[in-house]
Amino acid sequence: MSRRIVLSAAAGAVVLAGAGAFALAHAGDQAPALADSTARYTAPEGARDGSFGFSTEVTASSGVKSVKVLAWPEKSGLATKQPTAEEMTAAESARCKPAGADAARCVYTVAVTSADAASSPRGSWHVAVLATAEDGTTTLNTKAVDFTVG
Repeated sequence: MSRRIVLSAAAGAVVLAGAGAFALAHAGDQAPALADSTARYTAPEGARDGSFGFSTEVTASSGVKSVKVLAWPEKSGLATKQPTAEEMTAAESARCKPAGADAARCVYTVAVTSADAASSPRGSWHVAVLATAEDGTTTLNTKAVDFTVG
């Protein structure tokens, strides 16, 4: 083999090894991922409050630090200007429990009074979710799941 071919092959191997190391180094910086999100709305009945519940599974290689949840009606100002990650930091927190090495099952539940239900728009609603990993990376999904208020 000529010296030029050997040097080219060696240089190519160094480049590929460097690219592989770079990819592995940044694999840990992956943003949190949401899966299996569900929402359930139960209207109040008589003297009994209703409820709104949301659950999701969050996977983050560095661990899950927090999950913020905001339910919003489709027919609102948020339809044209959806919540930002900065705004979502003020939303209410879900409770998260470990569900594996790098995953957590997060649940948010709130009571819905008759007054709440009477003042809430009917129709489609969305749930916005901000997931933050221990390393500070975030994922914002402004329409993680939908539900209907009847």
